[in-house]
Amino acid sequence: MRYTIRQIEYFIATAETGSITLASERLNISQPSISTAITHLEEELGTQLFVRHHAKGLSLTPAGRVLLVEAKLLVQQAEYMYTLASEVNGNIRGQLSLGCLVTLASMIMPELSHSFTSAFPATKIAHTVSNHEELLEKLERAELDVVITYDLLVPDNIEFVPLASLPPHVLVGEASPLARYSSISLQELITEPMVLLDLPISREYFLELFSRQGLKPTIATRSQHQDVIRTVVANGYGYTIVNVRPRSDLAMDGRRVVRVPLAGDHKPMVIGVASLKQVRKSRLLDMFEKHCKSFVSDAYIPGMVAPVMDRRKISK
Repeated sequence: MRYTIRQIEYFIATAETGSITLASERLNISQPSISTAITHLEEELGTQLFVRHHAKGLSLTPAGRVLLVEAKLLVQQAEYMYTLASEVNGNIRGQLSLGCLVTLASMIMPELSHSFTSAFPATKIAHTVSNHEELLEKLERAELDVVITYDLLVPDNIEFVPLASLPPHVLVGEASPLARYSSISLQELITEPMVLLDLPISREYFLELFSRQGLKPTIATRSQHQDVIRTVVANGYGYTIVNVRPRSDLAMDGRRVVRVPLAGDHKPMVIGVASLKQVRKSRLLDMFEKHCKSFVSDAYIPGMVAPVMDRRKISK
């Protein structure tokens, strides 16, 4: 074999970006180095990998598309050698591909990841932030090793380990008349304008809270961005229903939001760690899951008011 794993990585980056310039920026490698590596691969493999388009970048040839799939498998197998070596030596090292639900990521992911890599300095964590549906799809395609998300519509081929339970509550601006309520029912909310978190599966969860009681909310506006929703609500445009409880009561513009408990018994969202059942867990993944279980619970959640503390405040 007269090509290297590094050259294969240059090929993959160029194929995924469609540009030597962008591949150079992604890898922090000079453009001539990448061009030379691709030329060497084409000569060594005896086939053209890319079609060069003047001022429009590169596109894969049919042979290039086939070889890209095999190239990614080859790199994965090479990385797995490090995992096997660390297991034999009893060391924890290697890179973990971690996905996190977008509504949890800004609170949970920084502290959780940093504490793990601090405990195991030979490890790295590559982050992906997305909605629940896309994260599970990436997990099933083995693009991610593990996902932190909710227990919503989890397929049978995915193992879900629960960590903490988050009940739904109402969020309003501090000037809203609803902010003075000690609790509020869904029935009392149906005539009020609702600002809906419009993410796949999460959206259905919130709407189902109403439909279970034969109710339909008055949806005034929607957004896929949690920070936008908090700011809209803080400015008095309506209420929203959420499960996360950030430690800060401020929206992005500095206005304050107020949490009002939702009256009645409602299904909570459960934060957990998801991984593929059929894939043998590496020592790295096993230790990360154990770290999550020791780090996230009803008593403590990074970046949030923990459910136990919240219940204590309500009981007082």
